[in-house]
Order: sequence, then structure tokens, then C-alpha cells
Amino acid sequence: MATAPSIHTVFAPIAQDMAAVDQVIQTHLASEVALINTIGGYIVAGGGKRLRPALLLLVTQALGFRGPQQHVMAAVVELIHTATLLHDDVVDESSMRRGRETSNALFGNSASVLVGDFLYTRAFQMMVSVQSMRILHILADATNVIAEGEVLQLLNMHDPDVDEARYMQVIRFKTAKLFEAAARIGAVLADADDTVQERMALAGRSFGTAFQLIDDLLDYSGHADELGKNIGDDLREGKPTLPLIIAMQRSSATQRARIADAIRSGDVSALDDILTIVQQCGAMQAVRDAARAEIEVAQTTLQHLEPSPARQALLDLCAYSLSRTA
Repeated sequence: MATAPSIHTVFAPIAQDMAAVDQVIQTHLASEVALINTIGGYIVAGGGKRLRPALLLLVTQALGFRGPQQHVMAAVVELIHTATLLHDDVVDESSMRRGRETSNALFGNSASVLVGDFLYTRAFQMMVSVQSMRILHILADATNVIAEGEVLQLLNMHDPDVDEARYMQVIRFKTAKLFEAAARIGAVLADADDTVQERMALAGRSFGTAFQLIDDLLDYSGHADELGKNIGDDLREGKPTLPLIIAMQRSSATQRARIADAIRSGDVSALDDILTIVQQCGAMQAVRDAARAEIEVAQTTLQHLEPSPARQALLDLCAYSLSRTA
């Protein structure tokens, strides 16, 4: 079996563009309010894979577009994502992200929520500079759908009766929508026709769905030092993710009751038992198969692009997403 490409290999064709995006982010994070600078700088410096801006840049490059607008819009997408992280960590009461304390753990919930609001509004200020009603429409819709996804996830918390359809709706809204928007915006910047825009949006949506499926899988199969967060956080937060949903479908009545009780209570003391159930019933492989099916949709769609280093990087990004351990 071929070795999956590293993230550094994937980003090679856009290394200079990614550096330009980071510069745009640093410039637009500046505020006269010191706490905004402190928290904004802290979370951006925390790293992250920058997959959403990379997706936008690779699509624009694959479609033959070059220009400063791509750097601005890639930065906008990353700022929106960063804002969602600030809000997520408050809602989830998370204490660790990317191997560091979360901003809410360091600075408090109120400050984190308000700085998240600042990042959202700053992102919309930056959108206006591109002077594209189409892009404004895409991102206005995307941010609204993401908010709906957050609320849907909240409704699902501590509910062991959540089925696969409800779970997938949350993923499509909360995670995949911004990937979809990033890829679509890349096509819009390149002045691609509607067919190409829809293809890129589908590729982004499928990739984003697979990315979240693997994330949820790693919460039951990864290692804390690689993930940069605590194993079993989803269980602690009472999130009925796909590994648990499938395990409940395939396990005995006693095992189902054990998982259901843990989801209701967020009882991480049950984690070892639940890990055993999830692994023995084949739920892990089922989730990985679901992610692979989504990636195959993305790869098939991307094959419509003309051959280029950027198209190959997009295909490599798909391969990387399935093999990642963090």
C-alpha cells in the first residue's frame, strides 16, 4: 500500500500563498482593545492545519487564478473557523485544544465568546473589500448554516437516541459547510462557470464530511499527545458520534445500555468499557469506510479539473485526510 502524502507535501504548491494568508490574518487581527489582540493572537498562534484556506487556494490555483483576493478570502475563511473554535470550546467546556489550554480556560468564557464575535465581524469587514456579492452571499449563508449546526449539536447532546441521519446533518451543517464554502469561493474567484462551482462545492462538502468522521473516530482510537486534546472528550461532552451510534446498533442490550448511560451522563469512567465495545463490534472500521466513501466522491469530482500540481495536491489532501492520526 502506498504511503499517504504528508501535509507538508500537500501544501508545497501553495507554500508562499499560505505565508501570505498568515500575514493577512496577523494584519487584520490588530485592534485597539488589548484583550482582543491577546486572545486573537493566542488562538491563531496555536497553529491548526489551515485546511480550509489551503482548500480555497488550491482550487483557485487549479483553475488558473492568481491574485491578492485569494489571500484575503483564505484569511476570511480561517478567521470564521477560528471564531467557531472559540465558541465551541465555551459551549463544550473544553480545556485543551491543539495541545494547549483553550482560550476560555485561560481568559474566561465571556472574553472568549466576545473575541469570537470580533473575529466574525472582522471577517465580514474583509469580505467587503473583495467587492463580490456572490462571495458575500456564500459566506453569509455558510455562517448561518454553521450556527444552525451548533444548535442542532446542542440539541443532540446527552441524547442516546440520536440516529445516523441526525448525526450527519450536524456534520454537514457544522463542519462540512465551511469546507464547501471555501472550495466554492475558490471557483468564484477564478470566474468558473456554475457547473465547476457546483463540482468544487461538492468536493469541499464531501472532504469536510470525511474530515469530521475521522475526527470523531480519532476520539476513540487516537492518542492525546498526537491529537492535542483529551481522548474521550466527545463522551465527556455527551456527544453521540458515529462510532457510538454504530456500536449501539451492533451491540448487545447490556452493551447498548452501557453506552446510552454514558452518553446521558458524560461518564468518562466508562471510557475503557466503551472503547472495547466500539472496537469489538467493528464500529471503527465502519466509520472509516464511511469517511472513505466521502473521500471517493471528492476525488471523483476533482478529476474533472485539468491535470496540474494543484489538482494533484487536492487529491493528495484527500488521501492525507484518511490517514491522519491528529
